[in-house]
Amino acid sequence: MNPVGTRPNPVSSRTDLADRVLGGWLGRIAGNMLGKPIEQGEVWTRDRIDRYLRRAAALPLTDYLPEPEPAGTGQDLPELRPEWRACVRGRVHGSCRDDDIDYTILGLHLLERHGFGFSTEQVGDLWLLPLPSLQTFPAERAAYRNLAAGLKPPLTATYDNPYQEWIGALIRADIHGWTSPGDPRRAASLARRDAVLSHTGNGVYGAMWAAALIAAAFTAADVRAAIETALTVIPASSRLARTVRRVVTLHETRLPWEETLTTLAEETGGLGWIHTVPNAAVLTAGLLYGDGDFTRTIALTVRGGLDTDSNGATAGSVAGVLTGAEAIPAQWTEPLQDTVRSAVFGFDGVRISELAERTLRLATLPG
Repeated sequence: MNPVGTRPNPVSSRTDLADRVLGGWLGRIAGNMLGKPIEQGEVWTRDRIDRYLRRAAALPLTDYLPEPEPAGTGQDLPELRPEWRACVRGRVHGSCRDDDIDYTILGLHLLERHGFGFSTEQVGDLWLLPLPSLQTFPAERAAYRNLAAGLKPPLTATYDNPYQEWIGALIRADIHGWTSPGDPRRAASLARRDAVLSHTGNGVYGAMWAAALIAAAFTAADVRAAIETALTVIPASSRLARTVRRVVTLHETRLPWEETLTTLAEETGGLGWIHTVPNAAVLTAGLLYGDGDFTRTIALTVRGGLDTDSNGATAGSVAGVLTGAEAIPAQWTEPLQDTVRSAVFGFDGVRISELAERTLRLATLPG
């Protein structure tokens, strides 16, 4: 297995690029599925997540989450999200529907329809066609409502929208990284054009940073280098950049993962569990402390809490690009059965391999 961060060379051929793009898709979906049953950060804290895993003898975490204890036991722990029945180990048969994957698919549809010169207005127009409004959440739902009312960007992001710096734009960024391999600045520019439909400030910077991080992973020497490169596309004085650098510094001092997250939780307290900044801290820590292993990377990221399915998805995307699909352990990919459930019209039941092939075609277009 080629571990995260130690792949010896950048992309060397179309075959290698295809493996990396497929790795991104598989990693994103697997990471999303891993975190989905406990996606409720104010309830499923790090301590509760680890207590749940410890009771099930599932630490270290090396597979999808275990089933919950039988009714009448474990009363001191909250219930898993209702979707758990299709997301825990032994019950995964294709991916569950989730907005983290819907937006990635919608981004692919956007680039296929409008190309890399798409406008923010075209992003909005596309939302109103194949995306059901009830499958949008905080900032995206506010923007969707504003679009339906006839508002245009940037008012769609700012009018009656208190969620402008939440994580929604970041979760839409992967497609821009996968289709800009080795070109983090282009990836960030595309992600920004998408993000400003619904977000401002650190919400937009989060999308730019994530897209650049994924694009950089195709050519970076290791995950630390990809993180450093991604920081160059956002303002150094932004709270997001300062927080990511703080995680890097704490990791450099060899502070244990748990203590790093405790420190960052104190320093970002009050922002809420869906805000971009604390989630970027959990994601960065998962990537760095993942220590060169796909499984450890997504497991630590999800165990970090907050928006677990979104963070697991992005961590899996970065790790999958770094290692390639062939190096992702089979316990994560085989249960997915090469199948995606999606609320995006026309894409429900699509093959993961088909999505990766279509992404590859975009990534290899001249210019």
